[in-house]
Amino acid sequence: MINCKSQAELDKMRRSGRIVRQVLDTVKAMVAPGVSTMDLERAAEEKIRELGAKPAFKGYSGYPCVLCTSVNNEIIHGIPSAKRILKEGDIVSLDCGVVLDGYYGDSAVTVPVGQSLAPQLKKLLDVTEASLKKGIAEAMLGKTVGDVGAAVQEYVEANGFSVVREFVGHGIGTKLHEDPQVPNFGTRGQGARLREGMVLAIEPMVNIGKPGARVLSDKWTAVTEDGSYSAHFEHCVAVTRTGPVVLTE
Repeated sequence: MINCKSQAELDKMRRSGRIVRQVLDTVKAMVAPGVSTMDLERAAEEKIRELGAKPAFKGYSGYPCVLCTSVNNEIIHGIPSAKRILKEGDIVSLDCGVVLDGYYGDSAVTVPVGQSLAPQLKKLLDVTEASLKKGIAEAMLGKTVGDVGAAVQEYVEANGFSVVREFVGHGIGTKLHEDPQVPNFGTRGQGARLREGMVLAIEPMVNIGKPGARVLSDKWTAVTEDGSYSAHFEHCVAVTRTGPVVLTE
């Protein structure tokens, strides 16, 4: 069942979304060679508490941390570790969720480590972030979930990359994951029709190589099947009469 939110509920989601953004900004500023993903985790947890929210991920289906830190060929759900030291030229996806006053916010960004990023990786990050904007632009009354996914897929594939099929975006509100599912691929005009008050977590996951994914033995970390690098960007977006409104900016 798809839950449409009132303006008062959207205001609450905007507050949780802003906290997610503050946490991600704090963590992004720390990313550098020699930093461990557990260093990022500790900073994120401290910031969430400081801002009066609760982490959305920690304990969710047994997940152990407040952040997902996915490095290089890791697509999503990488578990922070003191042993995982970031190196010059890596890329790291930072995914964070919080709950405030019963409403969730969820966002992700992929950032370079250091100053010497390979041109193909820079293109990967640029294309993935731009594909998110393409998807957001489709989150309008009367459009469909298929329109959102098709916009992402068309842009990504036109730039020579591929979109992950096994993991998708989702509705969000008083639960972290609500209906509908929001794939990063699809056919225009198909899927659930977008209505006022729907909130979608749109989150392109883009691989340099083939779209295939597999989950490691830790039961969480999803990696590319072919070992190619992957990027992930995400925003929570409200469907309103005046167009899409990003709640996690």
